[in-house]
Amino acid sequence: MIKVKIITPLGLYKEGEVEAVHLRTVEGDITILPNHIPLVAMLETCKCSLKEKGDYHDYAMAGGMMQFKDNEMRILTDAIEGREEIDIERAKRAKERAEARLAKRDNRTNIKRAEVALAKAINRIKVYGG
Repeated sequence: MIKVKIITPLGLYKEGEVEAVHLRTVEGDITILPNHIPLVAMLETCKCSLKEKGDYHDYAMAGGMMQFKDNEMRILTDAIEGREEIDIERAKRAKERAEARLAKRDNRTNIKRAEVALAKAINRIKVYGG
Protein backbone atom coordinates (compact mmCIF):
# COMPACT_ATOMS: atom_id res chain seq x y z
CA MET A 1 0.00 0.00 0.00
CA ILE A 2 0.98 3.61 -0.56
CA LYS A 3 0.35 6.28 2.07
CA VAL A 4 -0.88 9.36 0.21
CA LYS A 5 -1.19 12.95 1.40
CA ILE A 6 -2.67 15.54 -0.96
CA ILE A 7 -2.04 19.09 0.22
CA THR A 8 -3.42 22.36 -1.17
CA PRO A 9 -2.91 25.96 -0.02
CA LEU A 10 -6.07 25.45 2.07
CA GLY A 11 -4.48 22.52 3.93
CA LEU A 12 -4.74 18.74 3.85
CA TYR A 13 -7.23 17.67 1.16
CA LYS A 14 -6.93 13.90 1.44
CA GLU A 15 -4.91 11.37 3.38
CA GLY A 16 -5.07 7.60 3.26
CA GLU A 17 -3.72 4.37 1.86
CA VAL A 18 -4.11 3.43 -1.80
CA GLU A 19 -3.03 0.56 -4.03
CA ALA A 20 -1.86 2.77 -6.92
CA VAL A 21 -1.70 6.38 -8.11
CA HIS A 22 -1.99 7.37 -11.77
CA LEU A 23 -1.25 10.94 -12.88
CA ARG A 24 0.56 12.99 -15.52
CA THR A 25 3.98 14.47 -14.93
CA VAL A 26 5.58 16.99 -17.27
CA GLU A 27 7.39 13.95 -18.72
CA GLY A 28 4.19 11.96 -19.34
CA ASP A 29 1.68 9.64 -17.67
CA ILE A 30 2.87 7.49 -14.78
CA THR A 31 1.38 4.92 -12.45
CA ILE A 32 3.03 4.54 -9.07
CA LEU A 33 2.71 1.15 -7.40
CA PRO A 34 4.04 0.07 -3.99
CA ASN A 35 7.85 -0.20 -3.81
CA HIS A 36 8.40 2.16 -6.77
CA ILE A 37 11.82 3.83 -6.82
CA PRO A 38 12.00 7.25 -5.13
CA LEU A 39 10.74 10.01 -7.40
CA VAL A 40 10.12 13.74 -7.43
CA ALA A 41 8.14 15.11 -10.37
CA MET A 42 6.36 18.23 -11.53
CA LEU A 43 2.71 17.57 -12.41
CA GLU A 44 0.60 18.91 -15.24
CA THR A 45 -3.06 19.78 -14.97
CA CYS A 46 -4.46 16.25 -15.14
CA LYS A 47 -6.77 13.57 -13.90
CA CYS A 48 -5.32 12.01 -10.75
CA SER A 49 -6.62 8.48 -10.18
CA LEU A 50 -6.27 6.80 -6.81
CA LYS A 51 -6.92 3.05 -6.62
CA GLU A 52 -8.68 2.28 -3.37
CA LYS A 53 -10.11 -1.15 -2.52
CA GLY A 54 -9.87 -2.23 -6.16
CA ASP A 55 -11.63 0.82 -7.62
CA TYR A 56 -10.16 3.97 -9.16
CA HIS A 57 -11.42 7.33 -7.87
CA ASP A 58 -10.72 10.28 -10.15
CA TYR A 59 -9.82 13.86 -9.23
CA ALA A 60 -9.29 16.97 -11.38
CA MET A 61 -5.91 18.31 -10.32
CA ALA A 62 -4.46 21.71 -11.28
CA GLY A 63 -0.83 20.65 -11.61
CA GLY A 64 1.70 20.76 -8.81
CA MET A 65 4.45 18.47 -7.66
CA MET A 66 4.73 14.93 -6.31
CA GLN A 67 7.30 13.23 -4.10
CA PHE A 68 7.42 9.47 -3.54
CA LYS A 69 9.74 7.56 -1.23
CA ASP A 70 9.40 4.47 0.99
CA ASN A 71 5.76 3.92 -0.08
CA GLU A 72 4.78 7.43 0.99
CA MET A 73 3.55 10.00 -1.52
CA ARG A 74 2.99 13.69 -1.05
CA ILE A 75 1.18 15.68 -3.71
CA LEU A 76 1.24 19.47 -3.51
CA THR A 77 -1.30 21.16 -5.77
CA ASP A 78 -3.00 24.53 -6.07
CA ALA A 79 -6.40 22.89 -6.51
CA ILE A 80 -8.00 19.45 -6.65
CA GLU A 81 -11.63 18.33 -6.95
CA GLY A 82 -13.25 14.94 -6.81
CA ARG A 83 -15.89 14.14 -9.44
CA GLU A 84 -18.70 14.85 -6.97
CA GLU A 85 -17.23 18.28 -6.15
CA ILE A 86 -17.11 19.52 -9.74
CA ASP A 87 -19.71 22.08 -10.77
CA ILE A 88 -20.03 20.94 -14.39
CA GLU A 89 -21.99 23.98 -15.55
CA ARG A 90 -19.36 26.31 -14.08
CA ALA A 91 -16.61 24.28 -15.78
CA LYS A 92 -18.40 24.54 -19.14
CA ARG A 93 -18.78 28.31 -18.75
CA ALA A 94 -15.09 28.63 -17.84
CA LYS A 95 -14.18 26.65 -20.96
CA GLU A 96 -16.30 28.95 -23.13
CA ARG A 97 -14.74 32.08 -21.59
CA ALA A 98 -11.20 30.79 -22.10
CA GLU A 99 -11.92 29.80 -25.70
CA ALA A 100 -13.41 33.25 -26.37
CA ARG A 101 -10.33 34.97 -24.91
CA LEU A 102 -8.03 32.82 -27.05
CA ALA A 103 -10.10 33.50 -30.18
CA LYS A 104 -10.04 37.25 -29.53
CA ARG A 105 -6.25 37.53 -29.00
CA ASP A 106 -5.81 41.28 -28.82
CA ASN A 107 -2.90 43.07 -27.13
CA ARG A 108 -4.68 42.91 -23.75
CA THR A 109 -5.21 39.13 -23.82
CA ASN A 110 -3.02 37.16 -21.45
CA ILE A 111 -2.58 34.08 -23.67
CA LYS A 112 -0.84 31.89 -21.07
CA ARG A 113 -3.54 32.60 -18.47
CA ALA A 114 -6.29 31.78 -20.98
CA GLU A 115 -4.52 28.54 -21.97
CA VAL A 116 -4.18 27.49 -18.32
CA ALA A 117 -7.85 28.30 -17.65
CA LEU A 118 -8.88 26.29 -20.71
CA ALA A 119 -6.76 23.28 -19.65
CA LYS A 120 -8.26 23.33 -16.14
CA ALA A 121 -11.82 23.58 -17.46
CA ILE A 122 -11.32 20.75 -19.96
CA ASN A 123 -9.77 18.59 -17.23
CA ARG A 124 -12.75 19.16 -14.91
CA ILE A 125 -15.17 18.29 -17.71
CA LYS A 126 -13.26 15.08 -18.54
CA VAL A 127 -13.06 13.98 -14.90
CA TYR A 128 -16.77 14.70 -14.47
CA GLY A 129 -17.45 12.49 -17.48
CA GLY A 130 -18.81 15.09 -19.86
